[in-house]
Amino acid sequence: MSICYEELPHHRILCIDMKSFYASCSAVMLELDPLACYLAVVGDVEREGSIVLAASPRLKKEFGIKTGSRVFEIPKDPRIKIVNPTMSKYLEVSTNIVKLLNEYVPLEDLHVYSVDECFLKVDGVKKLWGDAWEIAEKIQAEITARFNLPCSIGIGPNMLLSKLCLDLEGKKDGIAEWTYEDVKEKLWKVSPLSEMWGIGKRTERSLNSMGIFTVGQLANYPLHLLEKKFGVMGNQLYHHAWGVDLSELGAPIMSGQISFGKSQILMRDYTKVEEVKFVIREMCEEVARRTRNAKKAGRTITLGIGYSREEFGGGFSHAFTMDEPTNITSDLYEVCNKLFDQYYEGKTVRQIFITLSNIVSDELMQLNLFDQKKPQKRKLGYIMDAVRKKYGSNSLLWAVSYTEGGTALARSKLVGGHKG
Repeated sequence: MSICYEELPHHRILCIDMKSFYASCSAVMLELDPLACYLAVVGDVEREGSIVLAASPRLKKEFGIKTGSRVFEIPKDPRIKIVNPTMSKYLEVSTNIVKLLNEYVPLEDLHVYSVDECFLKVDGVKKLWGDAWEIAEKIQAEITARFNLPCSIGIGPNMLLSKLCLDLEGKKDGIAEWTYEDVKEKLWKVSPLSEMWGIGKRTERSLNSMGIFTVGQLANYPLHLLEKKFGVMGNQLYHHAWGVDLSELGAPIMSGQISFGKSQILMRDYTKVEEVKFVIREMCEEVARRTRNAKKAGRTITLGIGYSREEFGGGFSHAFTMDEPTNITSDLYEVCNKLFDQYYEGKTVRQIFITLSNIVSDELMQLNLFDQKKPQKRKLGYIMDAVRKKYGSNSLLWAVSYTEGGTALARSKLVGGHKG
């Protein structure tokens, strides 16, 4: 089977990524060259076990320090600067960059993917600014001139290929462009599979077990077998391997993989089971809130626990699929509680993540509310969300958040999860 590219959309989409954004912003604030300095932004400079949130390009290249490294792994080199994050400043710069991009395209053709990455559709502005490559060069030069910040840009006929072009070529060359004709030559050779945006380690292992180790092998694998193994996600994996993406600008590219989650590296080691469960309850509330905010519900709950490095790491991740979709905090906590009791090994806990997947519209949840108390629980969740939206995230907290083990109260004072 092959794909007829003539029948597919041929947009001109730019994917713009700010290089090591947090580190670059902090470098500029210290009047340093982001591309020449050695700088790490960490969660807390006072804690040796604190995580590196961003590293300057040169620190990555010459010392191997990257996002996720620990402070104690950073060499004691006088050239290296270690700083706390300034999230409010990062967000201010990000907002100003978006305003700059809005000067080139209308808002409906601009999608902010994250604090340091945006998509632009430039189909309709050629007469104003030139072709896609010329626009990319102008934007790159203007971001450097206005903010002293470096960026990379990928250009493609759809969101997927512009993002893949950015990740696999643009970040090395500054600006790169892929067309459908580049898929077989440039995308198919990619291995390991997790190098391709949209394929995580778990999916990669599943594909490897099927004898699929390159994107080309994925593209040429029988579609019906991929769908049998992965369902709708198998169909998406197959078509993405061919560079096919029919989503509109701003839509989730892996729409079949939509999930709502919360991950937290704890501020200290947790040895008491009840304290771990306090945090799990807080996180279930946050996951449920995010799900309700999107007017969605889900059936599959995944709980992940990471043990302390002092006990050589490790942990577990297990999922449970309920009969009916939900976005009710107590439902999520009940499942997570059972998963924790079943798989916890009695070790010191340092990381927790919870996701809700198998997502459906909240309307389907309403149609399945056979539990007499569920309608009231669902309504209560939305009421609590409205109160928090009006009066602040810490205006309504679970009692466990006021205990020694709770984290929600402290985190409500942070910006983007870090110091402002």
